[in-house]
Amino acid sequence: MTYKKITLRRGKEESLKRFHPWVFSGAIASADDTIEEGDLVSVFASDGTHMGNGHFQVGSIMVRVLAWGDTAIDDAFYRERLEQAWRVRQALGLMRDDNNSFRLVHGEGDFLPGLVIDVYGSTAVVQAHSPGMHFARKSIAQALVELPCGMIKNVYYKSETTLPYKAHLDPENQYLIGEFDTDVAVENGLKFHVDWLRGQKTGFFVDQRENRALLERYSAGRRVLNMFCYTGGFSFYAMRGKARLVHSVDSSGKAVSLTERNVELNYPGDDRHKAFAQDAFDFLDNIEPDAYDLIILDPPAFAKHKSALKNALVGYRRLNAKALSKIQSGGVLFTFSCSQAVSKEQFRLAVFSAAAQSRRKVRILHQLTQPADHPINIYHPEGEYLKGLVLWVE
Repeated sequence: MTYKKITLRRGKEESLKRFHPWVFSGAIASADDTIEEGDLVSVFASDGTHMGNGHFQVGSIMVRVLAWGDTAIDDAFYRERLEQAWRVRQALGLMRDDNNSFRLVHGEGDFLPGLVIDVYGSTAVVQAHSPGMHFARKSIAQALVELPCGMIKNVYYKSETTLPYKAHLDPENQYLIGEFDTDVAVENGLKFHVDWLRGQKTGFFVDQRENRALLERYSAGRRVLNMFCYTGGFSFYAMRGKARLVHSVDSSGKAVSLTERNVELNYPGDDRHKAFAQDAFDFLDNIEPDAYDLIILDPPAFAKHKSALKNALVGYRRLNAKALSKIQSGGVLFTFSCSQAVSKEQFRLAVFSAAAQSRRKVRILHQLTQPADHPINIYHPEGEYLKGLVLWVE
């Protein structure tokens, strides 16, 4: 296997010595003239030390390092990394009769930068976020069905919207192995339809599994409002938690339809639930004060890049201020940010500002993050993206 050569500027190897897996364009002194998107490269320090091997990509992050030193990146490499990821999920107890949905690979957190894999029963949904992982997709798919457990039978590749468009790869969403068998998966004993063919991301947000379980504990007897409901995960957990009523809101009619299907799958004919296809800000503006005593705010990323940070913080502040102004005294607010560009401190400050604006007494009950199947590489703190607060509002 041929690796193209990249040499770093003097002193730019320091981050690699600390095992940070990214090489930025400004750190590169020279590169082989024949390097193309997705090529395997060997990265060398200015003194000739071989730092590691990885995937090349045109852009700000030009190399994602997969292996340190002279480790080969081949079929055996992917098999080993996927088996390691699988063993971690086994240790977490995520493969049970009442749970067959989880994240198997979380990019840098599983030492596979540029790769995300979510498992729903017998189907693995693979997303490549780098050209290198796109080119390795068949090796990855084969390694998935060869995992010792034998659980995965189908591998669906879904990268049309996740790969850089400037790479001109023209990826096709398709089954690499197997075929569609069922779209129903199980999470903590609750069933849900997963639309990996047309839905957002891989079809479901498995990163909120533990936070949904926490919400269930607070739901008894409460009137619940689930904003940005998408597939309704928080809604049917609230219903199992014996909520008095549950209203789900999303601007997407398709999302609302999927929420209704998921609620019906678990609680057929239950009239406690209603869904609304409406803008979140408009909905909050028009509800009566004290109509709800448990509100979930789980919006899509307000800032996907640093350039959008200022507007994102304004958005989080506005959204939380509206919810805090309407929730009943003694109510509980679950509020989240999934924007990687927004730090925990910045999100907390935005919510603090909203609380001060509402002039209400607010306590923090829980500080939430992503679950253990979305691990954070200790050398790559950027992998911590999900922030959440549970607030008690007087």
